[in-house]
Amino acid sequence: MASSTDWEFDKFDDGSLKIVGELQLKKYGKFLEDYASQLKEIEDALDDSIGDAWDMSLDPIALQMLPYEQTNLLNLVKTDNKVLNKIITVLSALCCEMSHLKHEAETKFYNALLFYGEGEPEEGLEEGEAQVQMGRMIPLFQELSCFVSRSYDVIRNICQQLSALHNSYKSGPKLIDVTDVHFTPVYSHMADLLGVLITLDSIISNQSFIRDHWMLYKRMVKSVRHDPGKFNVPEEKLRPFEKLLMSLEGKLLDGMIYQNCVEQQFDSNTINCSKNPNLAEEFAINIKDILVELEGRIGENNEIDHRYKFVGVCGLYILHFQIFRVVDKKLFKQLWDIYKKIPCVHIMGNVVWFPCQFIQSRLPNIDQLLDRKAQLAVQTQQTTWLQQKTQLLTRDIQVYSTQVSAWMVKMESNLARGGTLMEDLNNRAVLFIQGLLYACNLSHLIRTVMNLHVALQKPMTKTAVLSLCKLVELLKAIEHTFHRRTMLIAESINHIIQHLCFNALSSIALAKKRIISDKKYSERRLDVLSALVLAETALHGPGSKERRLILKLALSVGTKMKAFKDDELNTLAETLRKLDAICEFREKVRQACDCSFIYWHRVILPLYLTDLCDNVTDTHRIHYMFTAIKDCVSPMLRVKHLPDSTELLTVFDKEIMAFLNDNLIDPLCRYIETDLRLHIHQHLQLDDRNPFKVGIKDLSHLLKIRPIRFFDRYINIRALVESYLSKTFYNLTTVALHDWKTYGEMRNMAQQKYGLNLVEPHLPSQTLEQGLDVLEIMRNIHVFVSKFLYNLNNQIFIEKTSNNKHLNTINIRHIANSIRTHGTGIMNTTINFTYQFLRKKFYIFSQFMYDDHIKSRLIKDWKFFRENHMQTDQKYPFERADKFNKGIRKLGMTPDGESYLDQFRTLISQIGNAMGYIRMIRSGGLHCCSNAIRFIPDLDDIISFEELCTEEGLSGECTSAAKNLDMVINNLAKNFAEGTDYFKMLVDVFSPEFRNPKNMHLRNFFVILPPLTLNFVEHSISCKEKMNRKNKVGAAFTDDGFSMGVAYILKLLDQYHEFDSLHWFQSVREKYYHDKKILILQNQVSQQAAGRVDEKLQQTMSLTLKRIDLYMQEFDLLYYSLSSARIFFRADMTAAEEKAEEKEKEKGNVSYSILKN
Repeated sequence: MASSTDWEFDKFDDGSLKIVGELQLKKYGKFLEDYASQLKEIEDALDDSIGDAWDMSLDPIALQMLPYEQTNLLNLVKTDNKVLNKIITVLSALCCEMSHLKHEAETKFYNALLFYGEGEPEEGLEEGEAQVQMGRMIPLFQELSCFVSRSYDVIRNICQQLSALHNSYKSGPKLIDVTDVHFTPVYSHMADLLGVLITLDSIISNQSFIRDHWMLYKRMVKSVRHDPGKFNVPEEKLRPFEKLLMSLEGKLLDGMIYQNCVEQQFDSNTINCSKNPNLAEEFAINIKDILVELEGRIGENNEIDHRYKFVGVCGLYILHFQIFRVVDKKLFKQLWDIYKKIPCVHIMGNVVWFPCQFIQSRLPNIDQLLDRKAQLAVQTQQTTWLQQKTQLLTRDIQVYSTQVSAWMVKMESNLARGGTLMEDLNNRAVLFIQGLLYACNLSHLIRTVMNLHVALQKPMTKTAVLSLCKLVELLKAIEHTFHRRTMLIAESINHIIQHLCFNALSSIALAKKRIISDKKYSERRLDVLSALVLAETALHGPGSKERRLILKLALSVGTKMKAFKDDELNTLAETLRKLDAICEFREKVRQACDCSFIYWHRVILPLYLTDLCDNVTDTHRIHYMFTAIKDCVSPMLRVKHLPDSTELLTVFDKEIMAFLNDNLIDPLCRYIETDLRLHIHQHLQLDDRNPFKVGIKDLSHLLKIRPIRFFDRYINIRALVESYLSKTFYNLTTVALHDWKTYGEMRNMAQQKYGLNLVEPHLPSQTLEQGLDVLEIMRNIHVFVSKFLYNLNNQIFIEKTSNNKHLNTINIRHIANSIRTHGTGIMNTTINFTYQFLRKKFYIFSQFMYDDHIKSRLIKDWKFFRENHMQTDQKYPFERADKFNKGIRKLGMTPDGESYLDQFRTLISQIGNAMGYIRMIRSGGLHCCSNAIRFIPDLDDIISFEELCTEEGLSGECTSAAKNLDMVINNLAKNFAEGTDYFKMLVDVFSPEFRNPKNMHLRNFFVILPPLTLNFVEHSISCKEKMNRKNKVGAAFTDDGFSMGVAYILKLLDQYHEFDSLHWFQSVREKYYHDKKILILQNQVSQQAAGRVDEKLQQTMSLTLKRIDLYMQEFDLLYYSLSSARIFFRADMTAAEEKAEEKEKEKGNVSYSILKN
């Protein structure tokens, strides 16, 4: 005790400790907030989506918020009032049955019938395919027949149950007093089921494919019945099958599904519905009550799915007429006048339902109720409504964009909390329902306008199409917002339901208190009290469909006896409406935002994509459109007429991708490519690109679009453009290698301007290694020698002219590559082809030399030289050659301006090119052999692999392989060491014929060489001068084929000494030296005479000297080339000396062999 009292003073420190503790808690709380914000920033940086929800296109997990009831109806409907229990149980069970039937029709039959015939190939169905497709549908039609029969039974049963309930006969069973009790939920469910039957009729009557294919199928069955053995079908099965087909046709395909339902017999032995006035009155009252509610909402901003219920109400009205044969004119007028609000109801897909047409076709004697003018006014109103809505679309977009954007901002914000929890929940409920209403309004507008255009066959303007597409984007934006805020909705929705249930319970508790306070108990009052107790029980639990149905049925009874005041009743009705909307919120949003109808209007997509490319604004909205297109997938999976539903998906996928490529991707690629080209080629004279005049279009926004999820792929627009540009630049660079730099600059510009990372082509910037192939040259040697020019020193052929910006070249490496590809055997074949070519050319050569004009001039010139060789100092006169060169032009010119001597020069050059090609073939062969043999260590000491294998005792196969290897190595070594002297072969084969006495006209060849070389020099100077001109046609800097040709022919004729005896090149040199000397003397004399320097004369002098130097240089080059070419043909020896040398060699070989022996 003492110790406890000692520590009592600690009580006085409580205040300070509390302050310290609170301070620490605040610090800790701040730390947690900072840490949470940091984590959120990291998450946002890693994930480009906004909010806590995952990407909608992936949707790996679905959060289902629809309340699910696990308790059966018998356990839910429990009060002390047994009779009331039975009535509520029966009615609720029938309503649940009708709901299940409606759900079955929506999920199983609608889309299977709607998509029948889709996926047909462009060329049409093959023979018999229509019957096969219809055959696949027969099981579905059987199920549909059973479904329709079940629906008939349920409708009949519900009418009989209601007739029994409102029975006015005393003899009937004792039930509760239902005076002024209106079971409106039952009639509402009945209207929904009748709406299903009307929808089935509308879909089937809208499907021409079904009727056409059904006729073909019936004909096929008849043909099978005529010869069942042929098709291996038992005859006894065909008759029942035909009866089944007839039954299905009459029941389903004649458009009488709904009509057969309302015309069935509703009276039975115990219950007489048609003669029950109470039921007839109750029927009419309930139709009026439902219609009053629908009329106030249809076409207004607070409409959800009321127009779809209106379809069923029309069906209910016709059912009322068919049973009771009474026409309520006031009610009829109310139904008829709905067309002024909405001209039609888009049911689904491409099916449009016109209420006035439906009533006209189902109600006899309509002319008594309506005059002709009123009937015609309907069509006028439809057209007027469509025109007005189309004109107001632009305004509607602005209004809806503003409203939806404001709503999205509120949804994305943290939802500022109200003063109390109740206010907060109310605000959230209102916000959620507001988003749902926006979605419903947009959906109704889009569906009605689009489908009414089709139904009335009115073309849509481009503006209208684009406006509707923007509305579709807004609709999907609402859906995406709801998805992004999934966590908020999931967190709030149960609290909202509880709050609404509490409000309803409070109202019911007041009513109960009011009933209990009245001590005058009666059966009717007890029924009302039991009904209120049942309503309370239903509200104590999740807001499932079953509980809400029981609640409404119970309140149908519980609202009588003035249990509720009028304002309380209105408040309760509003609360229940909100409860319905919130409980079915996810399903309602899904239905409102479903854009599967886009499948039937997909022709608008090219226009939409083209506009997106032309007007680059809000490019990310394309994601919304593709989400809308994705909605078409789920219904397509229900198809039954194809072997597999994925076939239709594949066709749809290809079609949409074709739209995307043709109208967005390809134009975008082409535009960016063109833009890059214009940027790079700005130095050229281009069209005016002033943005203030021609405008500017920044397509880079399209490249920033996130990858679009579509079916099993991601469409990455940036990657597709990069792929296109990389491929284009690569292909164009391979075609024109000289443009590699331009495409490199364009690649860099793409990176800088658009942020595109293109693949480097890694192509050579100059030439390709392989060059022309030997086989190709060999086959076209006549073309090759005329199109290419030979360079003796570099052993290279250069193309004369080309349509491209580059000239092809051929060198030893190219030839070696070709020989390596085709083998060394190609070399001999090439020589044979060249031999054939030379034969033809030498024939032309002989004809030219044999010509009388040429021959006579040559003989004359040779005679002059022999007679005057002493006076000319043994040198052929330059004047003589010049005279020949100019004089031959008198014989005639070709259209190209060439003389006969020009053509002869070209012939000699072609023969020389052929010899240059032979030389290159030999060099290429040696190059190839050297590359192949470089792995042999010592060519002088080659090991025999065959002997080694034999010594080691290896198998026969190894020895055979070693023998082949030895042969290959020896062949390579022989080719490398010796090589084949192809020049000698071609000299030996032609020289006997050339030196034959019968070809004496060829002996004058050496005499034509002076004028021929003069002609060549003039031609060469002309070609080189063209090198510096803009137009380079005919330009060349080398033509050593002429030297090769002259050297070869001189060797064949054995005229080297004869040509040398002319001393022609010395004569040319002396002539030009003499001209220069005279020119310089003339210049000095003129200067001395004038006493000053004449500038014009000086310029003329310098130009003339330059020209003389140029000619001297060209003649020197020709002399050197000719001297080099003569070495190949051993110009130091005459034919006689060569023969003598060969004889000496033969003698030496014989002596050596004798000594050896």
